[in-house]
Amino acid sequence: MTLELVATHKNLKGNWQVTGSKSEANRLLILQALFPQIEIENLSNSDDTEVLQKALKSSEEEIDINHAGTAMRFSTAYFSIQDGRKTILTGSKRMQERPIKLLVDALKSLGTDIEYQKEEGYPPLLIHGKKITKSNVSLAANVSSQYISALMLMAPSLENGLEIKLEGKVTSTPYILMTLSLLKNLGVTASFENNSINIEPFQLQQPKKFVVESDWSSASYFYSLVALSDSAEITISNYKKESLQGDSSLVELYKSLGVKTTFLENSIQLKKDESIKLPQVYKADLVSSPDLAQTIAVTCLGLGIGCELTGLHTLKIKETDRLVALHDEMSKFGARVDITNDSLKLYPCVNLKENVSVATYNDHRMAMAFAPLALKTTLKIEDAGVVSKSFPDFWQAMNHFHIQQKEV
Repeated sequence: MTLELVATHKNLKGNWQVTGSKSEANRLLILQALFPQIEIENLSNSDDTEVLQKALKSSEEEIDINHAGTAMRFSTAYFSIQDGRKTILTGSKRMQERPIKLLVDALKSLGTDIEYQKEEGYPPLLIHGKKITKSNVSLAANVSSQYISALMLMAPSLENGLEIKLEGKVTSTPYILMTLSLLKNLGVTASFENNSINIEPFQLQQPKKFVVESDWSSASYFYSLVALSDSAEITISNYKKESLQGDSSLVELYKSLGVKTTFLENSIQLKKDESIKLPQVYKADLVSSPDLAQTIAVTCLGLGIGCELTGLHTLKIKETDRLVALHDEMSKFGARVDITNDSLKLYPCVNLKENVSVATYNDHRMAMAFAPLALKTTLKIEDAGVVSKSFPDFWQAMNHFHIQQKEV
């Protein structure tokens, strides 16, 4: 489905409720599978969360994770410790191109039984669940934090707990801290000091309820709308100032792009700040929040300013190589873009081309990052339904804020 986007109004006002964070929800689903007394409210309605929920409830031998990277990594660790259970974990063509060797190597060093069904280092995986007694594992820290979180989530259910030694510079620390906070909220004794994570064995004695905070990554598209509008006052919920999510850095990151954030009781109000003088070149290190890179880059494109974004090395192993995708799609609008393995440089582009058709590469964030650009020029979004991966009602939200869609 290709959608043609047209902004009918550039003065935005209104409210929207965003569902629970995919990152929090997926971590809690693994913990709930290990400790069934856990109750979860405000679960994400994303495809990824539904896929993981279905996988954890499945009694089938073969489980298809489709495009859900978090689900693949968390499930690999989870099924590897289900003693006596045989599981084949597979996924989409792209999923079978996404590396999982570091996690599998770490799990194998603990004594798990995992085999590659096709290419070495990639799904699908044949897993024979085993009881694990070893309690020490080492892992390179500079690739995906989801590998580390996968190990952390299974750790409290192991009879001897787990010590995870991280080698090198840690990537996406906020996501590790999110996992740590959820474990501590559950009652697990856990620590993260000097590149070492220690998690004690744990048994849940009584029911525990978690309410999932709304997704800050999804909030980024509203920040972009406000930045690109003529004027705006948008309220979105449910958000809190003391968030576990690294992408709550949006509050600071968008200040110099003209968005003022006010925390209300259970929501945030975003206002266009007319007093802000935009920088000629916006600079940010996104090593702790790489999922915001696409949104920020497109916001800068729409504002006609340059940007230099660093700390982006994990973008190459996402749903697509997001750096190449950003380069190719922003170039269609007339922009000059330079990329390296871990950075993106956008040069100011004042006159945007019209009616550009944006390819989305089976990547939900490509579709959503470019949509607010309709406030500056007409464009089309290819495979627009891909947003369901993390934000199924995204297009309704855009329509609510005057970006209308027509199927073409």
